[in-house]
Amino acid sequence: MTHEVSPAVSELLKDCPKNWGKWGADDEVGALNYLGPQQALAALGSVRSGKVFTLQLPMADPKGDPVWPGRRGAERSQVIDEGHWLCGKAPQFPGGQHYADDMISAYLQGSTQYDALGHVWYDGQLYNGYDARSTIGGLDRASVQPIGEKGVVGRGVLLDIARLRGKECLDKGETFTHEDLLKAAEVQGTEICKRDIVVIRTGFLESFYRLGADEFYKDFIEPGLTYSPELVDWFHKMEIPNLVTDTIANEVTVDPVNGALLILHGALMRNLGVTFTELAGLGKLAADCAEDGQWDFLYVAAPLKVVNGTGAPVNPVVIK
Repeated sequence: MTHEVSPAVSELLKDCPKNWGKWGADDEVGALNYLGPQQALAALGSVRSGKVFTLQLPMADPKGDPVWPGRRGAERSQVIDEGHWLCGKAPQFPGGQHYADDMISAYLQGSTQYDALGHVWYDGQLYNGYDARSTIGGLDRASVQPIGEKGVVGRGVLLDIARLRGKECLDKGETFTHEDLLKAAEVQGTEICKRDIVVIRTGFLESFYRLGADEFYKDFIEPGLTYSPELVDWFHKMEIPNLVTDTIANEVTVDPVNGALLILHGALMRNLGVTFTELAGLGKLAADCAEDGQWDFLYVAAPLKVVNGTGAPVNPVVIK
């Protein structure tokens, strides 16, 4: 049942666990503190074949980029190329070399990207209790820059919910819980361990390229995880540092039970400091995992170090 008027997120999450202060009053990377040298070294044990996959979607694609409604895809503009020399408007350099240059205009969250922990908040406070007024004009606290400075290295595990349900992609608004994640791991013959980077495939972004933008955005509501206290407790107890999905927002757009928009951004990101990686391209990786039966891997990523940024593009690398 969808509520016409959703209860306040602060009320829904009033008993939600928090990691505020756990890593000090000045912490800005949250649950990524769970990933250290020990986790990086242990993750090397998941490298067996040396196969490499990159997870960023094409950026500034002339055919269009999938983005949150209201945002626009990245736009690349040519600044200089051989045409400038052909028409006599280019600089002449000693030795006679020519070059090409271009620029890009993009939402920092308009491609495969990491959210800053200060990206979403309620009750006037960001992650770790920082004042929401610190976001005015840019994130003075909990921006994406500290995440880029730290980097993300650990054991990743892919959980293919679309494959579990026998679908190319989940339906719009289709939901699943941590229990489904555990079921997927069981069926795949893998294990979700403490401090794993959880990577979830729904197949939804693949439908953008398969069906086109009109169908993708029609009656737009993404599939994804749905809120429950049990799910939040599972993320908390498992010390999950990073949630990666092939959707734009990492959770069902509107929770079908309480009617709240993107409530897990508050419960997981704002309260627990779980970093969100969104818009990951998982199709090729999932196909390979299904073929060789290996669903765990070394995951390495670092978003661009955008000062005061609410997020930043990233091209995560998976090594199996």
